[in-house]
Amino acid sequence: MSLGDHPVMTILSALARLAPVALLMAATGSPASAAERPKVRAVTAFITIDAKSYPAQFESAVAFLDDARARYRKAGFDVETIRIATQPYSEYTRGLSHDEALALLRRIDAISARLNFSPSIGPAMLHDGDDDAPVALLADLLTQPSRINACLVTAADDGIHWASLHRAARLIKEISQRSPRGQGNFNFAAIAMLKPNGPFFPGAYHVGAGHLFSVGLESANVVGEVFAQYHEPRAAQKALTDALSLPLREAEGVALQIAAASGWAYAGIDPTPAPLGEVSIGRAIESFTGSPFGASGTMTAAAVITRAVQSTTVKRVGYAGLMIPVMEDAVLAQRWAEGTYTADSILAYSAVCAAGLDTIPLPGDISEAHLEQILSDLTTLAYKWNKPLAARLLPVPGKTTGARTEFDDPRMANTTIH
Repeated sequence: MSLGDHPVMTILSALARLAPVALLMAATGSPASAAERPKVRAVTAFITIDAKSYPAQFESAVAFLDDARARYRKAGFDVETIRIATQPYSEYTRGLSHDEALALLRRIDAISARLNFSPSIGPAMLHDGDDDAPVALLADLLTQPSRINACLVTAADDGIHWASLHRAARLIKEISQRSPRGQGNFNFAAIAMLKPNGPFFPGAYHVGAGHLFSVGLESANVVGEVFAQYHEPRAAQKALTDALSLPLREAEGVALQIAAASGWAYAGIDPTPAPLGEVSIGRAIESFTGSPFGASGTMTAAAVITRAVQSTTVKRVGYAGLMIPVMEDAVLAQRWAEGTYTADSILAYSAVCAAGLDTIPLPGDISEAHLEQILSDLTTLAYKWNKPLAARLLPVPGKTTGARTEFDDPRMANTTIH
């Protein structure tokens, strides 16, 4: 390990990056008020568990996360969720029968409900040559209501995982047919070129040993405030970089304090300006273009946001780009219903940002082959440009093109199927 990689040097280097924030706070007399700050969407802990001591391991991680949440609240940040992601679940279900493994995962689900955290059990297949038995296990798990999230890797540095991609399409189709309203797919993503230790679900996963954590902010409101004032790309990018940097550096400062006090390693922060409901990235982009989301100028706005995000000086992890979650953003859901953009539009925007196909409602009779083609396009794009992309595809059983979804998840805004 080089001197620059030493934990103490890493913390000192990050604290040096925070100096401009300290100067700004001194000049203004106080940090930005909580009302002006974006929320912390997630503080996510990454742990390696085993089939025997996992209850105590989860309890220890939740104690750490409770302390982390308290520190963020003391610093003026509202914290929406605490989350725990593990190594691929095939590692701690190995040697168990299908029924025994399913029972273990359901006990983890029950623990998450009791301790009030969101769990992710990692990829069903991390490598293309992996046994696909864990995929069948996941199908049985997600066909019943569950808090558990999981993923499957369709591309990594070693190339496109064609066998895994095929299994992902089959899994999405099966979950849609067997879970109420097909809603189980909300907790599953096919991920391509996404590194471990990102905070956002369902693609979060852990590899290796050690206790790590990362942070994600819900900062679409910051983009909206900047784009309401700046409509020229260069000026907007500079202003957005500055506006995003302040809360990100403040959040990173808290994370470094947490790491120093706890012994948990800080993996980084995903600077992607996540939206949710009325905290809308769609509305922000419409402020920039003056037109409905999907009209000319939307790709330019996507590129401006991504360049600004990747110009911030925090330790970045995860997607570090732009999220376009069709059904988690009120304006995006409305524009989808109006037909101002499509899945192909989002793939085009993904060429200049890290987005992917997130919460895309599809007809229930879509074929497995068609799902595989959609995943293939996304995965090919991700691998070609070495950018993290994910797909959450939501075929709705019994619904056809033109029908309206009827999901009962409070995180989702119902919309029209195309």
